[in-house]
Amino acid sequence: MNDRVLSVSPSPAFWVALTLYLVATIGLLTGFLRARPELSRQARLVAVAAFAFHGVDIGWRGVLSVHPAASVREALGFLAWIIAGGYLATSIKRRIDLAGAVLVPMVGVVLGAARLSPTGAPQDDLTLLGRIHISLATVGVALFGLAAALAFIYLLEERNLKRKRFDAASWKAPVESLAGLDAMAQRLVMAGFPLFTAAMVLGMIWTSQRELGMARPEYVAATITWLCYAGLLGGRLGLGWRGRRAAWVTVAGFVAALMVLTIYFVRRAVGA
Repeated sequence: MNDRVLSVSPSPAFWVALTLYLVATIGLLTGFLRARPELSRQARLVAVAAFAFHGVDIGWRGVLSVHPAASVREALGFLAWIIAGGYLATSIKRRIDLAGAVLVPMVGVVLGAARLSPTGAPQDDLTLLGRIHISLATVGVALFGLAAALAFIYLLEERNLKRKRFDAASWKAPVESLAGLDAMAQRLVMAGFPLFTAAMVLGMIWTSQRELGMARPEYVAATITWLCYAGLLGGRLGLGWRGRRAAWVTVAGFVAALMVLTIYFVRRAVGA
């Protein structure tokens, strides 16, 4: 890999996807806040189109030898695509308009950052092992992100219920039940945890091959992420954790995962 390949310009499909994600965000937020399900449905169709163009952009970059596992920037673009697809697939049968209002703008921001940020220096020691590590971590974090969005909705809905705020926007729009949100978040974490665990193991092997120390801040944050979700699954399966406590740990784990991505992203962008 070289600088020329790393610095491929954003494709026309990227700009279309970014614009459509913005339009979908406005539609989802407006539909949710004004309790207009028909507007939310139309916004989801726009998000589907954005997702399609996003996929075209990833494929176009692949043709030019810039693959999702080629760098942290490319992994972030792929991460955003997985999150968008996961939300759209889940929304077919589930009432999660609020999740869309949270996730779609996040997807747009992450995609924009991945494509428009500084390229940084090429990573010459990115072996096949490193690519597999990045790929598994990306998919695992994407699943954690979807789970965290559902957990966030759970916390919001539970707070409104306890305070009897039945005039809140989330009560006026169709929303999945609390039990349904909790169950979906659990399934997503259970799917993402083995992938993230495998990524951690491969990452440690890759780090030892490159003779890097394990005291770097991204490794610490990754360990915190793993401990959060390991503790969450242990609490759910062994202690019967449900609801609010599980939701908070799910969100905390994803925040730690975002720290990992942010540290990697900044380091590669500045060439450190």
